[in-house]
Amino acid sequence: MSKSISKLVDELPSSNLTVSALRALDFIAPGEWQNVVGFVNTIKTVTGETDERLIQQIGERAVYLYNDRSQGYQRAMWLYQTVERTDKALGAAALANKVGEKVPLLGFLNRLTPKADKAQTIDLCLKLVVELVAFCQINGIPGNSIGDFVKSLGEYSGESFIRMAALVCFDGLIPLGPDFINRALSRINQISPQELEQNSTFANIKAEIPGNNSSSKLNFIGESFNSVSGWMTSLITSKHLTPQKVVNHLQSFVDVADDKLDFVAALLDISTNYYEHTGTQTLARRLIERAAAEI
Repeated sequence: MSKSISKLVDELPSSNLTVSALRALDFIAPGEWQNVVGFVNTIKTVTGETDERLIQQIGERAVYLYNDRSQGYQRAMWLYQTVERTDKALGAAALANKVGEKVPLLGFLNRLTPKADKAQTIDLCLKLVVELVAFCQINGIPGNSIGDFVKSLGEYSGESFIRMAALVCFDGLIPLGPDFINRALSRINQISPQELEQNSTFANIKAEIPGNNSSSKLNFIGESFNSVSGWMTSLITSKHLTPQKVVNHLQSFVDVADDKLDFVAALLDISTNYYEHTGTQTLARRLIERAAAEI
């Protein structure tokens, strides 16, 4: 990694489209997420410390832990960044595909880009797997610890919770509809290892996904999504989430049309990086908590 964790946190924007989109989800957990930016500010917020000397010591220890390649922090950061970069490419492809469907002269785009629902399903499942693997990397446990991850979801808060809520809303409900969980489970069972290999996100992160080959990795992806489906269903039910409800709240912060959800989803993919943004915040928090405890 070319940048230190302090630099990455210092560079987080205090206001942009990503932040606005995440703030639109405040209705799901009011006040749960605050957009804390700046490394020193994050240390103060996480620890409550005011002693400048101690704050500096915590910061230096956190940077040291992040730079230690025997730890999993840099791999977790790489996963958050990588899934975001390929997500933007997927959004561009999906948007081009929708343009091809609606404008006959651009119909050739349908042959050059994947069908939006299939690509979105794979993207959704891979993002979930990235969350699982990053969780394992951060906590120093085996990358196939699905059970530990599912248990931890009940304790998710702050930036970690809002990231999962955004996954459900922006990558599930809006592009795939209210029945996206069953649709995704059905479709992932129909995808072949060969189709998975053609996905650019999978090509970039496959080395980090448990499994000896594409077939076993596909099984792991399906098992992971199935294991988290109960948590996602509970969130949707308890908060009465629907695509329209999410878009209505999104419209308070972002200028989007409510009758073109396929375009909204693609534009969110292209224009936001909520996984990397909140992933950086989660990583910084865990490092600072550990550094403070060790000091």
